[in-house]
Amino acid sequence: MATLSATDFKRRMGEYLEQAQHEPVTVTKEGRKYAVVISQKEFERFQRLEDRYWGRLAEEAEEEGYLTPEETMASIKRRLAEIEAGAV
Repeated sequence: MATLSATDFKRRMGEYLEQAQHEPVTVTKEGRKYAVVISQKEFERFQRLEDRYWGRLAEEAEEEGYLTPEETMASIKRRLAEIEAGAV
């Protein structure tokens, strides 16, 4: 993975955009990692992975069952009471 300054990235953007088609390109600013440039294909892959992740969490929540509105309010009230009592 290439790492370069923002200034260098600006000067040679076309070259680094092409490189990002094959590997991530890390851009630094004032010596710190600031951004990573990736290909559209890789970005879309990450989006699919994230969608599957959240979809699986939703499936697990559904399998465990839902709280009723009353149960939800009781849980919130218990948590607020704990916070107010300094139990957190």
